[in-house]
Amino acid sequence: MNSVWLLLAGLGVFALGYRFYSAFITARVLTLDETRQTPAYARNDGRDFVPTNRIVLFGHHFAAIAGAGPLIGPVLAAQFGYLPGALWIIFGAVLAGAVHDTVILFASVRHGAEALHNIARRHMGRLSGVTTALATLFIIVTALAGLAIAVVNSMSASSWGTFTIAFTIPVALLVGWYMRRLRPDRVAEASVIGVALVLAGVILGRYVQQSEISSWFMFSKSQLSIMLAVYGFAASVLPVWLLLAPRDYLSTYMKIGTILLLAIGIIIAHPHLQMPAFTQFIAGGGPIIPGKVWPYVFITIACGAISGFHSLIASGTTPKMLSSEKDIRFIGYGAMVTEGFVALMALIAAAVLQPGDYFAINTAPQVFAKLGLPIVNLPELSGLVGENIAGRPGGAVSLAVGMAYIFGSIPGLQTLMSYWYHFAIMFEALFILTTIDAGTRVGRYILQEFMGGAVPKFKEISWWPGVIITSAAISCSWGYLLYFGSISTIWPMFGVANQLLAVIALAIGTTYLLNHAPRKIHCLITLLPFTFMLAVTFTAGIENIFNIYLPQQTTTSQINMVLTSSMLILVSIITLDAVRNWIRILSGKSTGQDLPPRDEHLPEDIKRSLSNLE
Repeated sequence: MNSVWLLLAGLGVFALGYRFYSAFITARVLTLDETRQTPAYARNDGRDFVPTNRIVLFGHHFAAIAGAGPLIGPVLAAQFGYLPGALWIIFGAVLAGAVHDTVILFASVRHGAEALHNIARRHMGRLSGVTTALATLFIIVTALAGLAIAVVNSMSASSWGTFTIAFTIPVALLVGWYMRRLRPDRVAEASVIGVALVLAGVILGRYVQQSEISSWFMFSKSQLSIMLAVYGFAASVLPVWLLLAPRDYLSTYMKIGTILLLAIGIIIAHPHLQMPAFTQFIAGGGPIIPGKVWPYVFITIACGAISGFHSLIASGTTPKMLSSEKDIRFIGYGAMVTEGFVALMALIAAAVLQPGDYFAINTAPQVFAKLGLPIVNLPELSGLVGENIAGRPGGAVSLAVGMAYIFGSIPGLQTLMSYWYHFAIMFEALFILTTIDAGTRVGRYILQEFMGGAVPKFKEISWWPGVIITSAAISCSWGYLLYFGSISTIWPMFGVANQLLAVIALAIGTTYLLNHAPRKIHCLITLLPFTFMLAVTFTAGIENIFNIYLPQQTTTSQINMVLTSSMLILVSIITLDAVRNWIRILSGKSTGQDLPPRDEHLPEDIKRSLSNLE
């Protein structure tokens, strides 16, 4: 099949979904009101609550939600063939993922930028609130470890890639200071400077690799695991305007720009999809994903179609920076379908490789030898990108090779393959790191609230001792799993954990709509995706426990088994409590939505602002 047809089909569905379905949801179901004051203004503290330009906020939100999932997931799922993943990405993003993100963002804004578990507490009761908070902490830890493993595998022993990624950190700090202190509101000016510097980092990386200082940027997997955890800690502690927002904003230019270039490259080069529509591994036995196409394609391609992690951003950093409710459609629904487009491009980039080359990159040499698949272009590709790419599992390397192959197929650009490859590695790492910084920060918010039950000062998100302690706890937790884990142990657990959080968010969203939507039937926009994802994730979770973790009998697998079992139990409790609440709502009984707000400790002026919001 020609890749152009798949590209155009996806673009058409995404455009129709944004034009019509998102308009129906925001105008008829949620009834956005742009005259209402948002939490960013009501609680403006210059640190976490900061009214932000809608373009910059779109950049932050998109960068935060679009981690490794829309890149690595589709590449790994190509094991089943290109068609199952393509269908799930295209229709899942429009009917499930974008709805999930939009509803949770709206609910959080209407409740003073409350976190997901507080929305659950207000609308479903204290049991669901506490259970959601526990589940969220479990899921944040596993999700961040799953996202980070991909960047560790791609950057280890690569001085060019490591230098380029490290270079983006001082660039982000510079741009943040530039827009905040030196020349406020000069967004375009700062953007040009930031993007130019980031691109310069890619070019300089080539010279670093060939120089005597190359060894300064050569790190092992263990060293990179520690460094990423330290970065997550720093990004969680620093003000959002200094590192998190400018880095995410600059990353979005790189991400969307690269994906647009890739789409143009596909149209010009129109490569054929070498991967068949279905492979022999749809019934199981694949060397990359240990299971059948059902349910594993739906948890492997997590962020590209629907992702529970998005609910943490939609009820975490983004509602604290939203300037107007009218931007919810653009940021909530728009960023998700953009991510679906990213995922489709990643799938195409993997599927243009010869099947033998694809599996040779994504499996260990001893595993690939048992498959009996011929290698076609792998030696030539390794020479063109300047690195040995065989036996580099995790999806990141094969995606970079696929992207470089497409760019290199354009007349006159083949000699730049090594630059395209390392640019793609940087592109992937930026996706992942921007999710790590936002995710660690959201985990810090939740843990501060938990610890505030014993020490009330922890609930003040600007109290420095609380910020330091909780940021360190979250960073160390996911850093531990990253340090001792691998793609085969972490990614299946990440997929299940991520989609279980989507189940929780959809249950909470359904309850919210039953309470507030103009018509009860409007709850179907979240109830139908909830039902589907509940079946998918429970099936995958049980299969992970009995088919992956129990047979391995290692300490790491036992930890993964306990985490997965705990999450399944917590989601079961929330699901039963949600159904109980739905029955009570439909029968006209009280639902617990009038519980007092969580911020009893806040000053009176902020309490009054919150009461005006609600």
